[in-house]
Amino acid sequence: MENEEQDMNHLMQIRMDKLKELQENGKDPFNITEYDRTEFSKQIKDNYEEFEGKDVSVAGRIMAKRIMGKASFCTIQDSTGKIQSYVSINDLGEESYKAFKTFDIGDIIGLKGFVFKTKTEEISIHAKEVVLLTKSLRDLPEKFHGLKDTDLRYRQRYVDLIINPEVKETFEIRTAIIKEIRNILDEKGYLEVETPILNTISGGATARPFITHHNTLDLDMYLRIATELNLKRLIVGGFDKVYEIGRIFRNEGMDIRHNPEFTSIEFYSAYQNYHDMMDLTEEMFSRVAMKVKGSYNFSYQGQELDFTPGGWKKVTMIDSIKEACGVDFNNIQTDEDAIKIAKEHKIEIPVGKETRGNIIALFFDEYVEKTLIQPTFIYDYPIEVSPLAKKCKYDSRLTQRFEFFICGREYGNAFSELNDPIDQYERFKKEVEAKANGDDEAGMMDDDFINSLEYGMPPTGGEGIGIDRMVMLFTDSASIRDVLFFPTMKPLG
Repeated sequence: MENEEQDMNHLMQIRMDKLKELQENGKDPFNITEYDRTEFSKQIKDNYEEFEGKDVSVAGRIMAKRIMGKASFCTIQDSTGKIQSYVSINDLGEESYKAFKTFDIGDIIGLKGFVFKTKTEEISIHAKEVVLLTKSLRDLPEKFHGLKDTDLRYRQRYVDLIINPEVKETFEIRTAIIKEIRNILDEKGYLEVETPILNTISGGATARPFITHHNTLDLDMYLRIATELNLKRLIVGGFDKVYEIGRIFRNEGMDIRHNPEFTSIEFYSAYQNYHDMMDLTEEMFSRVAMKVKGSYNFSYQGQELDFTPGGWKKVTMIDSIKEACGVDFNNIQTDEDAIKIAKEHKIEIPVGKETRGNIIALFFDEYVEKTLIQPTFIYDYPIEVSPLAKKCKYDSRLTQRFEFFICGREYGNAFSELNDPIDQYERFKKEVEAKANGDDEAGMMDDDFINSLEYGMPPTGGEGIGIDRMVMLFTDSASIRDVLFFPTMKPLG
């Protein structure tokens, strides 16, 4: 490791010396402010007949270079791909060609010339002028991929993107997904809005928040763990359909599915319920599948999936547990009986969660979630784990809530939103009690939100979907870090 570092320092010093010489000769590349680029590499290669013999001006990073005396070949990479260039002393002149030979892999150059094909039929540019636009002071690594370099790739995404340009495709697909989601909601009359990231109360989800401090107000504040409560305030205010795509922050564990900050979309529609949200979810995922995959059928991590509209399975949480392990909570009515059956199945019950509803949720986590490969809606959740959802008419212990699962993972969460301020107040009180008893993820009392509901919120359907997991799905990415430009990392050293 020490020898590697010494070699890197030596190579960097050579580049620094080249830069110093350029600067002393009045040719500092860092003084260049612009370059008149007229075409991109992909544009030229995709339309060769149109460009053959014509002069073009391109710019990009030198990725390969082959010096052959008085003529050379180099490959430059721009934002769309790579293209080869033929560079000779006869075209550039002795001084310019000598300067070109000193350019390093990684340097950014501008190049003007005409388009042609080499004897091997490779589309290339016959250079007439080459200009150094930026001096790269570090050597590009020869190989920047593979398991042993994964951590470095995430830390230095800029290098990852240079060496592994196919990584760009993941992020281009990410943008396409978000655009299509916006298109769908905009078509349906939803209004995109922005709500605060800093809040005086942590609410809208069950999660441990990040806490910060506002110096001027001398006030502790919370980075939002959801956008839900503010969006529902807007429904109260008279916006019938709203959505927000934005960063959410949760001070929790990190793994291949979780990053402390992530992107979600939440959308709310007055005069609709959770069944309407199911229909919208199917439409959204099927349209995105067709947009970015060209088909309703594709694979994720080796699992073949079917997103044909109307084909998603729908099953209640209680029935899904019965299907998976034979335990029927329709026949288990008391907390005592639920605790007994949990012990028989060796389900560990956390302190404070000794109720039938919480145990139903624990059974689902243990037996069902991992089995849900094809897109599946699980609905009618216990009230204990759904503090913001309306009660089911047929059983007040359950709520009009669903989550949907693909490949054993949860992708979204939706409710027929609770709009009864008295009921909401009582549920907030239970959250406050849970927090006082040591539950760091429990919510807080939000008096202003109760106040808003007292003015009246219409019947409303709402949903939240994790954008990062959605991108993972449609790019066949195994880790959330693969779909975040700059995932959270522990500092080195």
